[in-house]
Amino acid sequence: MVKKVRIGAAQGFYGDSVEGALANAKYGNVDYLSFDCLAELTMAILAKDRQKDLTAGFTKDIGPFMKALLPFVKDKGIKLLTNAGGINPEGGRDIVLQIANELGIRGLRVAVVTGDNIHPVLDNFLEKGADFRDLETGRRFGEEIRKKLVFANAYIGARPLVEALKQGADIVICGRTTDTAQFLAPLIYEFDWHEEDWDRLASGVFMGHLLECSAQSTGGNFSGNWQEIDGFEKMGYPIAEILSNGEFTIEKVEECGGIVTTDTVKEQMLYEIHDPASYITPDVIVDITGAELSEAGRNKVRVSGVKGRPMPSELKVVMGYEDGYMGQVLIGYSWPDALKKARETDRIIRNQLEQKRIRFSELRTDFLGYNSLHGPLSKEPDEEINEIFLRMAIKTEDRRTVESFRRLFPPLALNGPPTMTYIGNIPTRQLLGMWSALVPRDLVESRIQVSVKEVDSIAKSEA
Repeated sequence: MVKKVRIGAAQGFYGDSVEGALANAKYGNVDYLSFDCLAELTMAILAKDRQKDLTAGFTKDIGPFMKALLPFVKDKGIKLLTNAGGINPEGGRDIVLQIANELGIRGLRVAVVTGDNIHPVLDNFLEKGADFRDLETGRRFGEEIRKKLVFANAYIGARPLVEALKQGADIVICGRTTDTAQFLAPLIYEFDWHEEDWDRLASGVFMGHLLECSAQSTGGNFSGNWQEIDGFEKMGYPIAEILSNGEFTIEKVEECGGIVTTDTVKEQMLYEIHDPASYITPDVIVDITGAELSEAGRNKVRVSGVKGRPMPSELKVVMGYEDGYMGQVLIGYSWPDALKKARETDRIIRNQLEQKRIRFSELRTDFLGYNSLHGPLSKEPDEEINEIFLRMAIKTEDRRTVESFRRLFPPLALNGPPTMTYIGNIPTRQLLGMWSALVPRDLVESRIQVSVKEVDSIAKSEA
């Protein structure tokens, strides 16, 4: 019998619904559920959480997800792989162990993969030749940025997760892995793929890419004939069935809404892919220019033809640093002349900022209902707009300047154009700037560690 592995998507971002994962666990006959919880913005959110509480730093929805899914880990033997550990994977593990104890689940083995967090060892990396030059701007990494750093994490690949599975883990919790590592690791483990199996590894990464954004392969966020899709209120997440040669199909459970077609899969296929011939990951460089997609039945698409090249010698690092403060104000105007009123208010505020010498580094104006999404591509409306909301956002070096900006708006309710509606209580936010760089992979991988704890031993130690 040809061996097959079934992997279900479980989460596409921090805050995603648990329902798709739950449906895949109930009805999908899956061997693994793989999560992708992290983005650069998410890392910034988690870093701010940990600044306030040293026990925080993992995604807070790991608890609800585990409460829903751990019974399936016990009853069906489904394994879970997640990067919900964020800045603090050990903290995420402790939550999982606690929930397992509360549910009376014994013998559960929970692994943690650490080493992606390089913030504590940046000086050591610099001494060994890593220059951390910014990938986007080419700027040198200097003390000005160094002293403002809040987090610094390298994107690690699937191999440490494979080691966790080899150690018998039922659940693997990681920090900043690539989006696809949680999906590729089970295939390397189950099929014993080797480091040089470039085409198979590339196919596994591509499969993970098609699953990583939850319902985006099953009709969610679809820009085609989305009006014809049924079941948006209960969308199914994709499931991949993979063969040992790397070929796979994408499907979904029929108990949930959505569709799987070559069009929905193609849209996700190109999502966030800058160069289809060279999608760089720590595990392999992927070439999808020759990928073939074909309908294999109702809500099933077959994928083949993915090629791979040897892994890169460097890993990407993402860092976040304190970068001033943002304040924003939202006010609305009604017909008639709604857009003209909003434009006049924008002019008034800009003049007052200059007159009062309120200093800022950036100021942005959007007219919601007219140009906030399309920007300069927006054309003048052909007729009167019923209502417009003016959003003005300012970036400054300190909170006090933001407050000076915000205080300019309330008086305009009586002193400015008519029909103004003021929406207050939008908190001032500290901003984090993002810095991306490349480092020699051996500097990071030599620090990666895998540890496994079992629920029974934890329960006995607390008794």
